[in-house]
Amino acid sequence: MKKSIFQYIITPVLLLAAFSACHKVEVPVTTELTPDVYPSDSASFITASGPVYVVLRGNYGVEFYMQQTLSTDESIMPARGGNWYDGAQNQQMHYHTYTKDNGYVNGNWYWLSTIIGVANQTLSILQKTETAGASKNQNLAEIKMIRALAYFWMMDNYGNVPIDTVYGDFTPHANVPRAKVFSFIESEVNAALPYLNSANNTSTYGRANKWTAYALLAKLYLNAEYYTGTARYNDAITACDAIINSGLFSFSSRANFLQMFYPTNGPTSVGSQNEFIFAIPFDPNFNNSPWPFRGVNIQARYDVPRSMGKVAAGGGYNFFSLPYTPSAPASTIPSFYAYFYDANDVRNGQWLTGLQYKHDGVTPITITTTYAGYDAITYAGNNNPYTYQLNLTPNVVLRQSVTSFDCGNDEVAWNMGYRDIKFYPDWTSPNRNQNNDIPVFRYADIIMMKAEAILRGGTATGGQTALSLVNSLRAVRTTSPAWTNVTLDSVYNERCREFTQERWHRNDMIRFGKFEGSWGFKTDSDPNHRIFPIPTNALTVNPALTQNPGY
Repeated sequence: MKKSIFQYIITPVLLLAAFSACHKVEVPVTTELTPDVYPSDSASFITASGPVYVVLRGNYGVEFYMQQTLSTDESIMPARGGNWYDGAQNQQMHYHTYTKDNGYVNGNWYWLSTIIGVANQTLSILQKTETAGASKNQNLAEIKMIRALAYFWMMDNYGNVPIDTVYGDFTPHANVPRAKVFSFIESEVNAALPYLNSANNTSTYGRANKWTAYALLAKLYLNAEYYTGTARYNDAITACDAIINSGLFSFSSRANFLQMFYPTNGPTSVGSQNEFIFAIPFDPNFNNSPWPFRGVNIQARYDVPRSMGKVAAGGGYNFFSLPYTPSAPASTIPSFYAYFYDANDVRNGQWLTGLQYKHDGVTPITITTTYAGYDAITYAGNNNPYTYQLNLTPNVVLRQSVTSFDCGNDEVAWNMGYRDIKFYPDWTSPNRNQNNDIPVFRYADIIMMKAEAILRGGTATGGQTALSLVNSLRAVRTTSPAWTNVTLDSVYNERCREFTQERWHRNDMIRFGKFEGSWGFKTDSDPNHRIFPIPTNALTVNPALTQNPGY
């Protein structure tokens, strides 16, 4: 069994009883996180910091993924005969008609606020209990880094957000302009940097270290012109160079690219140990995030065709040896899949498309149903047996209802759309929870960010050009010839190929001016929808908040 950070930091701690939109956490008297029992020695810090990391994992695997991808051209999740309609939250993400009552909008605000609140709580107690010195400084810096990451995601998704760093402060805090939130995050990370662990090994895997800080600064500065109106591309390059020049990171090889995202990935696996700068570990045996956060990675549940999981009546083939039948509502759309045109690119291997075969590559995967079960529209009422080879088709068609975003509930509908299985289905798990760790920051992203920053006007350093940087990545992803020219559009296209399912595509689309475009069934072009509304629950709890423009 792969060792995960959570096997060491999870203790029977009741994290919190209630949490408000102002980042306040009320700790019940039964909690173990009180100053009189809080560990005061550095050796116990890894356990004491557990609640912060457990909450960090909370929505990252599912709800945050949905908000970052379903709002883009990368993924679409229409209903199937009413299944997966889910109060129109998936439809709203696709059409950019999300409201302040959308489940993802509300859930992710609550999740990010909770990370901030638990970090504030931990910092408050740590300040009072741990012995002064280098160890304490490092521990405080690590927790502040996680809090800064949560603030970055809040700022990126919700714009003007409240800043609260004092545990137990129940004063309603008003929205702070985005530029000031940016400055707060920048100052927090820079203040933490000198004290953070500079190692990159199994002991730092899944924990915020110096390189996590530089990666966050690179993201912050690359997006600074959008967030604040002031370009900071040279600062982005400086942050990238700190990681590049450390010599601690490298690309996964072409042969190991897909394995980098397998259930067996982690601190000692080939590929991820060199390329992951900061990852969130997942383990199906340690699913103990506090309600309402699920704390799971169940990607295969959404992406794998039903007939390629646990075999039900009618046949199919359990290609991935799963102990369950996948739900299979998510896919991509043709315009996004079109980025994967290079037949020599290893990244094509993350997709399921077209006719499907068993492991021998020859024997078709067949399903036996009825004519009506296969196509309820064409063969309505025809219950004669029908056998067909599983065929994933590229287009998603709302055959049953455009209004309710519904493809229908027959085999034709369930097989619509190509499927991305980058986070490969977990054949080792006893349930639908997966063992795949999810990277937040990768070395490949650092290289691509530096290339982009140079193209946007930053000064090239270290003898590296935008072209040489992009080609260095492509050299370990495809056997096609190196590029002779690079533009911002080609950098964007390369990012689409490299970072699918890694929760950065919405951020990329906004920065490259693509988010107001049309794709799938979406035609909305309102720039207000680059950020999400502040949810109803937050506005109710905190009357000092002001709703975002356009909502």
